[in-house]
Amino acid sequence: MRFQVNRDVFSEAVSFVVKLLPQRNPQPILAGVLIEAGDSGLTLSAFDYEASARTTIDATVDTPGTILVHGRLLSDIASRLPNAPIEIAVEEDGGISVTCGSARFMLAAMPVEEYPSIPEVSGSSGVVPADEFATAIAQVGFAASRDDVTPVLTGVQLEVSGQNLSLVATDRYRVSLRDVPWDGEASEQTALVPARTLTEVGKTFGHAGTIQIAFSGAGDREIIAFTAGNKTVTSLLIKGNFPPVRRLFPEQTDHYAVVNTADLIEAVRRVALVLDRAAPLRFTFSSDSVTMDASGSEHARASESVDAHLAGGGDDVTLGLNPQYLTEALSAVKSAFVRVTFTSSDNANKLSPVLITSQTSVDQAGLDSYKYLLQPNLLLR
Repeated sequence: MRFQVNRDVFSEAVSFVVKLLPQRNPQPILAGVLIEAGDSGLTLSAFDYEASARTTIDATVDTPGTILVHGRLLSDIASRLPNAPIEIAVEEDGGISVTCGSARFMLAAMPVEEYPSIPEVSGSSGVVPADEFATAIAQVGFAASRDDVTPVLTGVQLEVSGQNLSLVATDRYRVSLRDVPWDGEASEQTALVPARTLTEVGKTFGHAGTIQIAFSGAGDREIIAFTAGNKTVTSLLIKGNFPPVRRLFPEQTDHYAVVNTADLIEAVRRVALVLDRAAPLRFTFSSDSVTMDASGSEHARASESVDAHLAGGGDDVTLGLNPQYLTEALSAVKSAFVRVTFTSSDNANKLSPVLITSQTSVDQAGLDSYKYLLQPNLLLR
């Protein structure tokens, strides 16, 4: 096999396919990138049985063929080669030569016959706006759990209903939800996608215009595919029942506070500096301000107030919130102001969650569908 290819195009393609591979793979063969050279150019693929990435690029192919080479090493080499065309060839001894200008590398070939088949997706599909989908992933994905003890909570639930695609994630302490327009064959479909894979999809495809999403498979091999331009990412779905968290969102939202988003983020970060790890921050919402109080070890204390507008009447509201969980939500809101709604619960012995949504101005609710529900912490004083 022998081909020539543009350095920047090749480097970007290799970088894309290796992004989803784990840093340490228990099976060395899965650390490889499969390169197929043919009449249509080059196809580069990577697969670890759970996620795959594939892209096709233009190249001048002198001799067609297929090789398997260590992905991260090839990516590191390609990104540092001089600004000249790359030539890759299989030598007589079976090694792989990479030549660019005066630079030349010899790499070991990995056994192609041992590499697993890249999954193909041929089920129902639909299209979403790439920018909105990428924004939704960024607003929802961070709320998924990072604890593998409960796998279903490490994923983002995609739910197709009519002309709407919802993204939902939870780690038991918070729930994040966002809708995007859906145009496709499937009118009812659900898929629980690993949050890590979906996050990479959002980063990679965010400026692609549109993204095609396809559902395929059955039983233990249900997969989903995301395609934009010449790139495709597939992911094995997480098996299990995602908790019915939608019912947790309140219908009545009369009692709420509106605060400048940037001011609240900065104040929370400052006051939380004195807190012990995982300790809640005390918030007191009054008619014209929200005050944060914190006390930590070494007798350190801090407090700060930010202007706020309290709607719905009633007494001041005091509650404890995880400052990291709150600032993550505030950063995801993407609006100048934020609405913090105080919900009610039928259980008098249980703290009611707060609902965070966007707010265009003090008087105007946000136009997007983003909703974030955060469970308060018990305050010890």
